[in-house]
Amino acid sequence: MNTIKLHSFQSLGTVDGPGVRAVLFLQGCSLSCVCCHNPDTWNMADGEEITIPALMHKIRRCRPYFGKNGGVTASGGEPLLQAQALTELFKSLKQEGIHTALDTSGCVLTPTVKELLRYTDLVLLDYKYTNDIDYLKYTGMEKAAVDRFLSYLNAETKETWLRHVYIPGLNDNEESIARLCEIKKANPCVSHIELLPFRKLCLEKYHAMGLHFPLENTPEPSLQEIASLKEKFTELS
Repeated sequence: MNTIKLHSFQSLGTVDGPGVRAVLFLQGCSLSCVCCHNPDTWNMADGEEITIPALMHKIRRCRPYFGKNGGVTASGGEPLLQAQALTELFKSLKQEGIHTALDTSGCVLTPTVKELLRYTDLVLLDYKYTNDIDYLKYTGMEKAAVDRFLSYLNAETKETWLRHVYIPGLNDNEESIARLCEIKKANPCVSHIELLPFRKLCLEKYHAMGLHFPLENTPEPSLQEIASLKEKFTELS
């Protein structure tokens, strides 16, 4: 029986896809993003090992809160690292009519991942930077990988939201926002772009783990900067 390495379970999530959702934060990640908020999800050896039936039991208890638009989101870490077990879970969810969403960096596109996507209703694709140099420098991942993943989603007409954390001094410029808009226009599967302001709520977690947060001295965007960037995005959309 497949098991999933689970970091944590959020029963009433409202920011990881449509409606009210059960959000599964899976253990394990192969990237090295400088803005990562969850360093405690990196090591696959950590986390709780849980069977699919046990996880389904937890999800069913939340189902009355899903309403018309809610469901289950698999996040991380990087859920694609556990694609085979997650496919079994998503199959079970679809059999019970529960909406499935996958929050991913798009770092892997294997036959196993493609099978998982068959049972995925919505992909929340983290599109972190819009040029090759910054993508590799600040995530350890080549931009070509996420572009291949997005091309596959488009070919499969899989509904996709692009999620973009904008960081002062790195990717909060008009050029980057314009490229995001171009990417959306070039890929009809993208129905929505989420612009998420950089935050440092993770600092205490890094310090407790004895880790250095690479962006510790980077300021969070002000309310005025957030409004200005979103206005520019609206103009370019």
